[in-house]
Amino acid sequence: MSLLTVNNLSHGFGDRAIFDDVSFRLLQGDHIGLIGANGEGKSTFMNIIIGKLEADAGKVTWSKHTRVGYLDQHADLKQGMTIRDVLRTAFQYLFDLETEMNHLFAKMGEVDPEELEDLLEETGRIQDSLTNNDFYTIDAKVEEVANGLGLNDFGLERDVFDLSGGQRTKVLLAKLLLEKPDILLLDEPTNYLDVEHIEWLKNYLLEYDHAFILVSHDIPFLNSVVNLIYHMENQQLTRYPGDYNEFLRVYEMQKQQHEAAYKKQQKEIANLKDFVARNKANAATSKMATSRQKKLDKMDVLELDSEKPKPSFQFKQARTPGKYLFETEELVIGYEEPLSRPLDLEMERGQKVALSGANGIGKTTLLKSILGEISPVSGSVELGDHLHIGYFEQELKETSQRTCIEEIWDEFRHLTQQEVRGSLARCGLTKKHMESKIQVLSGGEKAKVRLCKLMNKETNLLVLDEPTNHLDVDAKAELKRALHEYKGSVLLISHEPEFYEGIVTDIWNCEDWTTKVF
Repeated sequence: MSLLTVNNLSHGFGDRAIFDDVSFRLLQGDHIGLIGANGEGKSTFMNIIIGKLEADAGKVTWSKHTRVGYLDQHADLKQGMTIRDVLRTAFQYLFDLETEMNHLFAKMGEVDPEELEDLLEETGRIQDSLTNNDFYTIDAKVEEVANGLGLNDFGLERDVFDLSGGQRTKVLLAKLLLEKPDILLLDEPTNYLDVEHIEWLKNYLLEYDHAFILVSHDIPFLNSVVNLIYHMENQQLTRYPGDYNEFLRVYEMQKQQHEAAYKKQQKEIANLKDFVARNKANAATSKMATSRQKKLDKMDVLELDSEKPKPSFQFKQARTPGKYLFETEELVIGYEEPLSRPLDLEMERGQKVALSGANGIGKTTLLKSILGEISPVSGSVELGDHLHIGYFEQELKETSQRTCIEEIWDEFRHLTQQEVRGSLARCGLTKKHMESKIQVLSGGEKAKVRLCKLMNKETNLLVLDEPTNHLDVDAKAELKRALHEYKGSVLLISHEPEFYEGIVTDIWNCEDWTTKVF
């Protein structure tokens, strides 16, 4: 049974086409991985099918009575609600049924026997519905999912208004999973999860009875939970049965076959054109030349897909810093409450360090304390001599109204427009991306603009907070290569061990320092 049908979908932004006559079906039990390079339209597709964005052409049809759940990272969370309050709203329809049942009970003392029988029948039906939907174990369910995603680490009675962007996303994801909709739409759900909670989510999705569409650049995670791949490329959406590895095998085979057919046809076209050119003026061979020209005119000419620019990251090297990049003395990080015990840390020139540990224990807070962006609870940080730091923040609160070119040019006034364009192109951005406003770019494209800024700075210490969030497979692999070759030092937060293994010289487990209880 088809839960969702998309027919002849076309959409674009200005003169930039995203989809061209795309069709799609989602069946009961489909576990779909929606993949493609940054900017191919994965999030746009999600927004169109949930009705948040209207397509230029085409039709989206949902099956009747289908419950759809979408992880909207921009949803409002009201001040005054605790995490537990928000998670319990996943069962609002059951609380509404309970309210209706209690209202019927209250009426029973005021009605005649015939109406009383109808009320008893109706309350019995509601009671069965509450029991069948596990209404009386709601709190246990809330605790189970909250624990699985690490929400207990920062307390279920905490006001959601005080949470960071990543913590808010985890709350919204937990609420969505508790709702158990007929179709789950998940756009990069692992971005703010650590390894332990990604594993829990993987097991949850493996056992999920209903359908889901998953956008993720975390290939091991994607591989473990999907049974279908839909690939977005060149304004088209193509279906591949199996996991990501099977998609890659078939995709590469089809690409090679198409390239071989293209080369063969181009050779035939060249021979036909040559024959026509040599023989059309000769009376004895002109008929044969005309016949070959007709063959040329009727030929369905193959084309090679235009290659998307591949990123090529290279970070500029500043002068050599002193031996010690930073040292901390009795440093306690946190805000109102301490997040760590007193820390005596030091990082030396040449080290590349990954900070590991669960979300919410203060990894980002430690980075910001070292950089002097926030004040420590107590203790001190001393930065080394001749330090030139490049900082990639996990979350940016401001939404730029400028184009990519303007964004880079504003910070690097000495560059010519040609140099700015070349720099953005090396980050994998096309001419249309460069001339688009940053606010309309995908998360991965925005990340590439920020990496472009880092590339144009001379640094000897790169401080990177989850730099792979939103980056596609090619960009992630290229960033790993560039960081491996970078001669300076790196201080890195990442929830993907397969990314930072091979780059770092040391791993600092922040769980050894935290005041949080696990």
